[in-house]
Amino acid sequence: MNIARHGTRSASQGPENYFTGPVRVETLFDAGQPARATGASVTFEPGARTAWHSHPLGQTLIVTAGRGQIQLWGKPVEEIRPGDVVSIAPGEKHWHGASVDSAMTHIAIQERLDGKTADFMEQVSDEQYQSAKRNN
Repeated sequence: MNIARHGTRSASQGPENYFTGPVRVETLFDAGQPARATGASVTFEPGARTAWHSHPLGQTLIVTAGRGQIQLWGKPVEEIRPGDVVSIAPGEKHWHGASVDSAMTHIAIQERLDGKTADFMEQVSDEQYQSAKRNN
């Protein structure tokens, strides 16, 4: 058994090639072999978001604070709020982040396949992100 006490886990700034805007990523767990699961608490400042990406084995997001947005490729933007649980299927191209006027924190859980949890693609353009405001 391992207990990772609050305040003892590492946190880092989200890398610019995966995120737009200020994002803080705190690793919650990274299960060792043979398990594949990883989890992080991710806080997006207002306007911050991921790049378009997908996950080889899918992803689950649990919103814990603030208001955010998520969009699947070719679908409308959806608002997400505390208590919402979002299941993203393997290979679904998507992005998620904070709303324009509110920070958002979620717990992200995904599994590794051949050592990889995600495939990041192009950044979400300001035009794509701003379209969310018009659709909500």
